[in-house]
Amino acid sequence: MNQQKLPFPAERKPWETNRVRLEGSRKRALDTGRNRVVVTAVLFGLAFSVIAGRLVDLTVLDRSREPQLAQSQDAGSWTAERADVLDRNGYVLATSLPTVSVYADPREVLDPVDAANRLGAVLPDLDRHAIATKLSSPSRFVWIRRNLTPTQHHEINRLGLPGIQFQRAERRVYPHGRAAAHVLGLTDLDGRGIAGVERFFDARLRERAGPLHLSLDIRLQSIVRDELASAVQEFRALGGAAVVLDANTGETLAMTSLPDFDPNISETLRGEAGFNRAAKGVYEMGSTFKLFTAAMALDAGTVTLEGGYDASKPIRVARFTISDYHAKNRWLSVPEILVHSSNIGAAKMAVDVGGKVQRDYLKRLGLLSSPAVELPEVGRPLSPGTWREINTMTISYGHGIAVSPLQLASAVSTLVNGGVQYGPTLLRHEPGSSIAGERVLTADTSKKIRGLMELVVKHGTGKNAAVAGYRVGGKTGTAEKQVGGGYRKKSLISSFVGAFPMEKPRYVILALVDEPKGNKRTFNYATGGWVAAPMVGRIIERMAPLLGIAPASIEDGGKRRNAKPTQGTLLVALREAIADARETRGASH
Repeated sequence: MNQQKLPFPAERKPWETNRVRLEGSRKRALDTGRNRVVVTAVLFGLAFSVIAGRLVDLTVLDRSREPQLAQSQDAGSWTAERADVLDRNGYVLATSLPTVSVYADPREVLDPVDAANRLGAVLPDLDRHAIATKLSSPSRFVWIRRNLTPTQHHEINRLGLPGIQFQRAERRVYPHGRAAAHVLGLTDLDGRGIAGVERFFDARLRERAGPLHLSLDIRLQSIVRDELASAVQEFRALGGAAVVLDANTGETLAMTSLPDFDPNISETLRGEAGFNRAAKGVYEMGSTFKLFTAAMALDAGTVTLEGGYDASKPIRVARFTISDYHAKNRWLSVPEILVHSSNIGAAKMAVDVGGKVQRDYLKRLGLLSSPAVELPEVGRPLSPGTWREINTMTISYGHGIAVSPLQLASAVSTLVNGGVQYGPTLLRHEPGSSIAGERVLTADTSKKIRGLMELVVKHGTGKNAAVAGYRVGGKTGTAEKQVGGGYRKKSLISSFVGAFPMEKPRYVILALVDEPKGNKRTFNYATGGWVAAPMVGRIIERMAPLLGIAPASIEDGGKRRNAKPTQGTLLVALREAIADARETRGASH
């Protein structure tokens, strides 16, 4: 059988073979490129996933590291971490604003010196050498500058420096600057209160339970600081303090101390500027204490307004001599003892009352213990450990006992408000709320003291506190400063405490100047009557219209004040003042 032979394929031509080979190479190249693209895309996808995950971890999940970065949020959703502080009328005294701070991770900084120089170009006051040292440290976190301005933030961000980062935060701001510095205090860089009500109410403010309403009236606060600053400057004094209280509630409407500081600039708190003379400082307040001596004597019944004491000779007790600054060298009635500010008369009046009763009255007036005011800076009064007769005598006119201006103003509020001690406070009382107080004096004694205080301004050492159209009462005080166990005669604490309107006292104002120096206008006198009394008069003149207290008729032109008073005229004037007060108070009820 013949087998049929298959024909062999025709032989390919050379160019056909090359074409087939070329097509195979192209196909293999395309497959290889496609695989590489897929692998590259997968790798890039994984890389971006890792980076995104890390960013979420750092900015959202991980809150235990330093610094804790704030989440991205717009201005409308920002919430302060610390509540506002407001005055009694709702004006902002302290608030928090959003801000940005700049820090660095030194391990990520490529060139510390170059980075420090470029940062210094934006922040000219930056210590470039110190920053370069910080950026060269092995630490992972160093602060560069807190609380940048928006412009500084923008300019530093534009530098694009590796390792330089920003943190959102907030800054405490005090719109009125120095006006209420010692009351408000301030916070540190981390937002913690370190002085004043910022420190006292630190936990309360951090709770953000709504704004904190203080009893201060920032309008009145500004007036008081302005007048005190003028007096300190005029008399070249070391400093001063002033307080205004609501006599019927104990609310502190104004409290200022000089020198002071700007709470917006923490460095200004250092030294004397940080010392609150109004609440922390304690001083021998001199003759202002005669008001308490007269009040306790009248209240205890050891003397009457018609009674008095022989002040013709100084009192000598052991090595001590008690004399009068302007001696009358005769018998003085109780009104004359206050009007002429007789140390001899006050000492004898206190001896009749007795040391035990004197101490009890002073204790109930809040003069022997620290006041429970809402401040961390509160002074502790100084009083004798053993209350001897000589202590009873000297304390009667304000020597041998040291209290703060705030304490004295609070105690005088008790004398004029009907005899009830409320204690000073920096918190606003809600209108109509009941206020618990302790009765210290009878209402009748309070009326008599108000009459005596008015006589001091009309006929006595407080004449310079008189204000046309308003009935003002008060008492001057001048005390030598105690230095090294003795007294320095030319170093005085000059003060005046006043109240108005005396027909129905509402406000008590105390002013104190530390070591004033007399001048030509005061005939070189630096006593309370020349230095502090005029200041209180000016404060009353400015605050009365602000508080809606209209002036009465102003007819006498000051003639009665300048007339030389006698015992009879003083008693008549006193009875008139007490009768006027009784009629006014009766009509108001």
